[in-house]
Amino acid sequence: MSDAEYTPPPVWVWDKSNGGQFANINRPTAGAQFERELPVGKHPFQLYSLGTPNGQKVTILLEELLAAGHAGAEYDAWLINIGQGDQFGSGFVALNPNSKIPAMLDQSGPEPLRLFESGAMLLHLADKFKAFIPQDLKGRTETICWLMWQMGSAPFMGGGYGHFYHYAPVKIQYAIDRYAMETKRLFDVANNQLKETRFLAGDEYTIADIAAYTWIGNLYRGEAYGNTREFLQLQEYEAVGRWVGEIDARPAVKRGRLVNRPFGEEGTVLRERHDAADFDALKPGIL
Repeated sequence: MSDAEYTPPPVWVWDKSNGGQFANINRPTAGAQFERELPVGKHPFQLYSLGTPNGQKVTILLEELLAAGHAGAEYDAWLINIGQGDQFGSGFVALNPNSKIPAMLDQSGPEPLRLFESGAMLLHLADKFKAFIPQDLKGRTETICWLMWQMGSAPFMGGGYGHFYHYAPVKIQYAIDRYAMETKRLFDVANNQLKETRFLAGDEYTIADIAAYTWIGNLYRGEAYGNTREFLQLQEYEAVGRWVGEIDARPAVKRGRLVNRPFGEEGTVLRERHDAADFDALKPGIL
């Protein structure tokens, strides 16, 4: 039966064959699938992640904090290979019951704290170090609004547009049209704001920019979902392009984008990061 003729049954039943290329890791249940403890390093923050846009949010902020002189933000970044199902180990699920990267353990205080959801991590770190979030009520409120805008919009770009345009085993015009429209609308929201302000929440670079940049920047540069930059004509969003270019140039951003990247030639990415000196092993010109 073709997709055009598909009629949903009265009761949906999960079949591993309906998951496409992600069938081996996607299922309609939660919880640990096997026993595996997580490694724990020496630094205050233990990050368990992968260098996707959501993972890069946290590594970029940690690198920005260190660059700003917050030595207490030192961290170990451990690779979680979601393609191999690492996120379903008991240790990871204990930190993140949703089995999604990133997950973090904050062991800097008297009692260890677990953190899941990238936006929650950004807000926790920004508040802890009083950095990359305005300390006045108006600026803080505007920053949190744009942070939540990003958290709400990411599924439309990734699980919606990215999945149906690039990953889905069949191309469904309705789905592609629906999510292409929404992705362009979200770019227009950002572009309109960035015509008026240097950064999303105003003149100050904040966690809202870091969160949105990892998704919007990947699409704008043409580094995500195949031919997306041309397909969506993203070069038309000039204010977004100016903003992406400015953030691209930040040294801490360059470092953060390389952490927990499992793919790439040796010496061009860091599968794991346990010390600032780890970046010294990268090939010349990478940073």
